[in-house]
Amino acid sequence: MPLVRVSVHDTMAPERRRKIPHAVYDAMRATINIPENDLFVVLTAHAEGELVIDPHFMGMQRTSAFTLVHITMRRGRTLEMKQALYKEIAARLHEHAAIPADDVMIVISENELLDWSFGHGVASYVSGDNVPSGLHPAVPSVGGER
Repeated sequence: MPLVRVSVHDTMAPERRRKIPHAVYDAMRATINIPENDLFVVLTAHAEGELVIDPHFMGMQRTSAFTLVHITMRRGRTLEMKQALYKEIAARLHEHAAIPADDVMIVISENELLDWSFGHGVASYVSGDNVPSGLHPAVPSVGGER
């Protein structure tokens, strides 16, 4: 159920951009147990001045191929799973879209099952009818505490 937002410069060729969503999705499937067909990616190409990055922060050599991958997903993956995900995303983006590892920045934001609505204006995972096998909604008690 991750929602992935990818930001690139609009100077990146469209055919190169089209390879990014599936490279990230395939990396998530390989490392953090994302279900088949759970593909939700928003890719935005930014004009000059709209994606502002330091080309050398943390010792990197960033270029116009800079790619920011922001993944919002359910809390609970281990450090090892996240490290494997970071490595796999960078490797697949390099392999499929020729994006150098220095140009790949990944940020994960975590939330709970209660934070997802896939349609009909309802919290999709609150009802036992919609919860995939192995997932249980974390329903807060009175007062909002768990």
